[in-house]
Amino acid sequence: MSSLDDRRDVREGYRNGGATVKGLIQKVHPPQRSLNDSLEGEIQAFLIDEDQLHTYDDLTKVNPVTPATVLKCLQGRYSMKVFYTHAGCTLVALNPFQSIPDLYSLDVMKEYHYARQPQEFKPHIFIVAEEAYRNVRGQLEPVNQSLVVSGESGAGKTWTSRCLMKYYVTVASVSSVVKSQDTVERIERRVLDSNPVMEAFGNACTLRNNNSSRFGKYIQLQLDRCQLLVGATVQTYLLEKTRVACQPANERNFHIFYQMMRGATDEQRKEWKMSHDQSFVWLPNSEKTIEEDCFHETVKAMVHLGINAERQGEIFRILAGILQLGNVSFSSSADESQPCHLDAKSKDFLQRAAELLCVPTEELQTCLRVRTLKAGKQSVLKPCSQADCSVRRDCLAKVIYAQLFEWLVTFINNSVCADKSTWCNFIGILDVYGFECFQTNNLEQLCINYANEKLQQHFVAHYLRAQQEEYVSEGLQWSFVKYQDNQSCLDLLEGSPISVFSLLNEESHLNRASDAKTFRVRLEKELCDNANISWDKFSKVPHFTVAHYAGKVGYQIEGMAEKNKDPVPPELISLLQKSNNQLLHQIFKDNETESQIKKGPGKTTVVSKFKNSLETLMKILHSTTPHYTRCIKPNPECKPLTFKKEEVIIQLEACGIVETIHISAAGFPIRIPFQSFLQRYTLIAKHINSGGHSVVLDLEADTCPQRHVEKILGVALKHRRLSEERSTLVHCGRTKVFLTQVMLDLLEDQRKKILSHCAFTIQCCWLRYQRRRRHTHRQSATLIQAAVRSWLVRNRVRRWNRAAGVIQSTWRKWRSLLKSLAEAELDDAKDLVEEDAPALNPVVRERGSVQLSIIPEPVAVRGWPMGLALASAPSMTVSLTATGFQKMISVIASLNLPSRRGEYQVKTNQYTEELASIRAQPKVRTQTPSRNFLSFCSSDDLLFLVFSTGIHKAALSAISTSLR
Repeated sequence: MSSLDDRRDVREGYRNGGATVKGLIQKVHPPQRSLNDSLEGEIQAFLIDEDQLHTYDDLTKVNPVTPATVLKCLQGRYSMKVFYTHAGCTLVALNPFQSIPDLYSLDVMKEYHYARQPQEFKPHIFIVAEEAYRNVRGQLEPVNQSLVVSGESGAGKTWTSRCLMKYYVTVASVSSVVKSQDTVERIERRVLDSNPVMEAFGNACTLRNNNSSRFGKYIQLQLDRCQLLVGATVQTYLLEKTRVACQPANERNFHIFYQMMRGATDEQRKEWKMSHDQSFVWLPNSEKTIEEDCFHETVKAMVHLGINAERQGEIFRILAGILQLGNVSFSSSADESQPCHLDAKSKDFLQRAAELLCVPTEELQTCLRVRTLKAGKQSVLKPCSQADCSVRRDCLAKVIYAQLFEWLVTFINNSVCADKSTWCNFIGILDVYGFECFQTNNLEQLCINYANEKLQQHFVAHYLRAQQEEYVSEGLQWSFVKYQDNQSCLDLLEGSPISVFSLLNEESHLNRASDAKTFRVRLEKELCDNANISWDKFSKVPHFTVAHYAGKVGYQIEGMAEKNKDPVPPELISLLQKSNNQLLHQIFKDNETESQIKKGPGKTTVVSKFKNSLETLMKILHSTTPHYTRCIKPNPECKPLTFKKEEVIIQLEACGIVETIHISAAGFPIRIPFQSFLQRYTLIAKHINSGGHSVVLDLEADTCPQRHVEKILGVALKHRRLSEERSTLVHCGRTKVFLTQVMLDLLEDQRKKILSHCAFTIQCCWLRYQRRRRHTHRQSATLIQAAVRSWLVRNRVRRWNRAAGVIQSTWRKWRSLLKSLAEAELDDAKDLVEEDAPALNPVVRERGSVQLSIIPEPVAVRGWPMGLALASAPSMTVSLTATGFQKMISVIASLNLPSRRGEYQVKTNQYTEELASIRAQPKVRTQTPSRNFLSFCSSDDLLFLVFSTGIHKAALSAISTSLR
């Protein structure tokens, strides 16, 4: 790693007045000595009371603003365990290098989310998140937001991005009330679970960070019209796939390999052919244990994302095959016409790798040791050298891992992405690798630092340069604040027509092996006029040095062109397409993969692909409202609560914090065009009375929008009695209104109150309308119910009348029949025998006749009239002879009278009772019970029924009245 002195040489310091501050050393220029003495006195006066430095939660309040005063304030706050500080439009985050759970709890999230003015709370990453979320809710153009998290490797960018995602998943949850992280919906859980999976496959332990992102990602959180989270997408940039086969000294491979080694069960180890005592060449420093080595958490997250056990098995077998492939070593053959040799152990490792990758062992061995050359339509096989065999082995491992990572990202996007019709806005979170400077730097570090240069230029162009230029063009009185512009460095790297990237692509397109010394000579010849590149002529290793915004970095030229080509032998791709592993076969079966590995001048290089993806990212950032968070690494050793001034001051100078504070303190961070301002805030002037009269704005009559804006601002400020501070709060330019955050909060507060009052009025009118309609409906329902009830009563009375008529007619018929039967009876049995019995209807004979004891012919008796007739007597004893069991049951059923158990008895036939007629009165009266019971028994064809009647008088009276 380059020394701090080398990185500090790139800058001459910051000018403030006549003094130039470099680190903590002040250089005094004789022509401006008095100004320097004054500034020195102000600095000393400010730093006297060190106990109060930690109270400056916003660095714009520091006076004077110099690197020394800013550094002292940050150091004081860090010592008090306060890790967030506002720096104008930017939030500075110092990495504590220890877990502080209470700082990011659910209660803290709710506190910032429900706060009326979050800016009044202590600085926190949640303030930035809430500001972006409220901008989406307020629909302030541009509505879409981007949270740019930048900083050096190990500064805490990944953790900060993770906190932002947790915050949005909590506050933008579909659930109306979120009690814990476990209550979020399925899509929100998947958004959270995408983090551990991508970190396991894309992060690694480096010299500067135990969880360093080896790829860049831009996460879009998709929100619907109600600002609720409905989905997400992930865009990745430049995975460092070379780490799979080549790990720098004292660094590790990707986390997922170590998680498998530590968390696999015995059964899984047997399936993956990984014994406990086996070591792998591509897993250095495996004895080191870090917090990220959690295999079960990764598997759990994969399950939540929808990756089933079968697919997980395929993924882990592929990864195990890559590790086995790394243990294969080649030895040169004595005969150059013969392929390289493999020892016994290497053959065993190669066989394991082939079985895990589900490819034939012989074909894999041939592809690694023999090259296929095409001469026209013919193919020529040529044995590879030992170095070429190792390169092909590494190339196979890298292309498998890179394609597996791309498939994983695609699967996550398909799992969490919402349909375009369901979301309308998004909040983007950008987390890219930090600026890197190692002892040996190659193409990967060049691309990483190039990405950081692009982000720094976006910050410079959007805030430091564009904002000041806009102040002047809009007529504001403004004195330019000097800043470091890194545009010259970007021109060196990506400029047209000649740049480092263009020359590197030309070198890669040549159909020959690249020579490092020749390429260095060409760079020196073509780019000698650019001050941002230099060469060490006494170095034996070809390299070039670029002066980045964060320091000088030397890049090794050897192997850079080959990495830029990223060649993949076609026979390796063909072999993988034949794999019996369904996932591996699916990844490499597409024709796009085949086209990417084709050789020729039209092949896309690594630099070109990365540059195009960054250009797409920059377009997204320019179309959104950016929010910057600068992560600072307090010490290079990652020690908890250790603050090293030299390390921090370099980072503050590199990212332009001091200039940002200057511009934020003197400028207006919010800029709104007149038309958008009028559309949003005209209601303030229409609803707030000024001096008892309503201010009415006629936009069509007056064609000057600036006058309307002035009237609105005058009403708002006069209503709040802040007219004397107008020059410091707001300024009207030629086409835009420039506001401070205080003025914007004032306008938004008044607008919210007016909208609340209007909403209350609408609610009152709606409730009044609902109550009137409900009253009308109740009256109508009452009338309808009354009409329906009267109709039902009339209809019931009609049915009763019809039923009564039927009963009366039927009763008259039976009464006449009974009367005829009664007249035909004789008191003396002899008379009854002599008289001729009247002829009976066959139907009556079959269904309703009974046999009296002394009458030979059956007597017809209908059930219910007989019951009524018998009911008129208090008690009666009848002797009946039934001709069939069915007739007996019919008679009994016709006399179904209420009864009580135990009050009736069955007697044998007693002729002494001398009952000859059903009209005859019994000689012995019995007490009439309140209820009746019917019992019977059969003996010698005689049935004796003893029953007493006790029908309620009210019921009997009603029936009698009806019959009459």
